[in-house]
Amino acid sequence: MFNWLRRKPARAIPENGRYKHGNDHLIELRQVVKTYQGEAGIFYALKGIDLLVDPGEFVAVVGKSGSGKSTLINMLTGIDRPTSGEVFVGDTAVHTLNEGQIAVWRGKNIGVVFQFFQLLPTLTVVENVMLPMDFCDMYPLNEREERAMDLLAQVEMTDHAYKLPTAISGGQQQRVAIARALANDPPILVADEPTGNLDSTTAASIFNLFSQLVENDKTILMVTHDPDLASHVTRTITLADGEIVDEQLAQAVPHKEMSG
Repeated sequence: MFNWLRRKPARAIPENGRYKHGNDHLIELRQVVKTYQGEAGIFYALKGIDLLVDPGEFVAVVGKSGSGKSTLINMLTGIDRPTSGEVFVGDTAVHTLNEGQIAVWRGKNIGVVFQFFQLLPTLTVVENVMLPMDFCDMYPLNEREERAMDLLAQVEMTDHAYKLPTAISGGQQQRVAIARALANDPPILVADEPTGNLDSTTAASIFNLFSQLVENDKTILMVTHDPDLASHVTRTITLADGEIVDEQLAQAVPHKEMSG
């Protein structure tokens, strides 16, 4: 079993059952609306979304292209801002933060895994994993490389630590991206189509990594088009035209029984 946590995430579960701003859940989106001004007028990407996620959940967000999945994820991570509504993550009212505050908060509290990896091409694999620690000034300077190597070991990538991202495969780059997302031990991991560019075997392997993270107290929201992967999470939320149209518990299939 991987030892993903070096410490318990601060305030992942509130001691008195309620967080600083009165939210009872780790993640709360309240009546979130996102609009964009286009040539044809105002486009509603999200239409009054309400979403509650508790610590330790593994939630899949599914829906057709253009349904609002990535926009929803961007509200949660602070990459984009709601036109109206409120976004709470733990003790933080994300919608009230300015750009500088959001960057630091996200670096410490949410690990983001992108579809296209977004590793910096001029940095080695281990330097990419160290980057969030450097940006947020987390962990003593002389411990960061050791921690990065430990994370790479847990995603089976230590042999490639001093290579550039262009020298490794897509699946290997995604493993590195997961290690980077875990660099500051955030309580929440958000993944936007993390297996979209991977073959089925590699995708299953990445999914098993996520399952092990959930078993070790991480909370994960994953946008995916893969119905097989979505059927093995704790809960599936379906979006259509910017609204949640279906929410259901997935079939109870133990993660450990999935083949990788």
